[in-house]
Amino acid sequence: MARPLICDIAVVGSGINALAAAAMLAKSGNRVAVFEREAVAGGCMRTEELAPGVVYDPLATTFVLWVTGGAHGALAADLARHGVEFCATDTPTGVLLPDGRALIYKTDRAANIAAFDAAHAGDGAQLGADLDEFASKAGLLFGLMGGDPWSGATAKLLAKEAWARGTHGLASTMGGALTSMRGWLETSFQSDLSRALWAPWCLHAGLGPEAAFSGQMGQVIGFALEAASAPVIKGGAANMVRALVAIIEEHGGRVRTSAEVAEITVERGRATGLVLADGERVTAGKVLASVTPNQLYERLAPQPERRDDLRKYKYGKGNFQLHYLLNGPVRWKTPGLEAVQLLHLTPGLDAVSKAGNEAERGLLPAVPTICVGQPSAADPSRAPAGQSVLWLQMPEAPRHVKGDALGEIAVPADGQWTPALREAYADRIEAILAPHIEGFAEAKQLRRAISPADLQGYNINLVGGDPYGGACALDQFFLWRPFAGSKRHDTGIKGLYHIGASTHPGPGLSGGSGFLTAKELGA
Repeated sequence: MARPLICDIAVVGSGINALAAAAMLAKSGNRVAVFEREAVAGGCMRTEELAPGVVYDPLATTFVLWVTGGAHGALAADLARHGVEFCATDTPTGVLLPDGRALIYKTDRAANIAAFDAAHAGDGAQLGADLDEFASKAGLLFGLMGGDPWSGATAKLLAKEAWARGTHGLASTMGGALTSMRGWLETSFQSDLSRALWAPWCLHAGLGPEAAFSGQMGQVIGFALEAASAPVIKGGAANMVRALVAIIEEHGGRVRTSAEVAEITVERGRATGLVLADGERVTAGKVLASVTPNQLYERLAPQPERRDDLRKYKYGKGNFQLHYLLNGPVRWKTPGLEAVQLLHLTPGLDAVSKAGNEAERGLLPAVPTICVGQPSAADPSRAPAGQSVLWLQMPEAPRHVKGDALGEIAVPADGQWTPALREAYADRIEAILAPHIEGFAEAKQLRRAISPADLQGYNINLVGGDPYGGACALDQFFLWRPFAGSKRHDTGIKGLYHIGASTHPGPGLSGGSGFLTAKELGA
């Protein structure tokens, strides 16, 4: 019988949090082993071939939260040494309305103020004032959003802020951060374009425009995009995975794929290792699990006392993806959109609210919010010369389909996403997109649609196609993620740590929970 693998730290899953933690811990001298159930490592960082010589990221693609986060600070030099190159234009986002009017947002504050003022006199000045106000509290908000809420550092941060602002001033600042996206936009901007540019961004934080804190998230995103743009990885997100794996391996660690974990072994209240699906046993001093709460507490390390927490844990809306290969450049009928990396197609704030509400109620939205990524604008290596790749994300898709808001698409009686339903919904999206691009039908060479069910097939953590590891409403975020009684990444089992999008600081390609846990363990 083969001797069991022995390591200091075993990591379940290989998404960005798992790999970031593993890389940091391996660099600090720990024997690390990572186990991934899929045939390739990376979780939501995946690159595939769309056509010969053409690559695309079928899942996540934008690394703005990574380049502005702590994990990047810890690993940037190693990643660069292993060939990771971040590519971005100076125009991270914009919005395109059905009538062809558009507004773009650059990494230049003066240009943005001028563009917003052109949309409506005073909107630019208010944008500048809002971002300046955010900057005055950025240290507090980023410290709370990205730091350990139970740490001494956070206690010191709050004490410092209370001293500087006064107790009432700190309470006022925290209360103001709870404003909704609608509340922010309708009190700051007069132009429908100005409002429409920001409205969809709350969706990328797993929130709707009426949700508490969604307005503050809009300012967080605006601040980050202006500072760092919307970088993609040259050659595809898989190059980030390859580099992180290389860092782990050069420090003696191992990353194993097609290695599903069936059980986390626990003896006398302490995690002692893993059992793989094929029966192989792994002995480990500590275990990090980058999985959903249901996977962890129902299957891997069952805790019947968590039953009520799991009953209350909510997953968010599904995502729908659509990818295109086009001949030639993307010829937008509205000029000035060629370099926009993430362009939203939407009628505006009310339409974002309506589509999100329809998806929440299980309906296919009549007019979905379409996020059009143009990776070729920043990274021409994605396709041969003379071709372009489009990456589309629709953040408002029902996990379980109860009907169609327009009453046009037949929905299976069991509410499941079938290939026929997927392609019919893709047709609706394409019908909205195509009129904005000159000669779209002739330029289109290939289309690939990915439904919420397909997303879960890629990654078991994307429950029902929810890319955020669970709903991000305020009652299930910050120190209350995943549960109201959660503390750091503790699980109630010694030596077992819960990381990933389902834990603080939540989703996004920041590697935040992996970074925080690695630091807690001495990295």
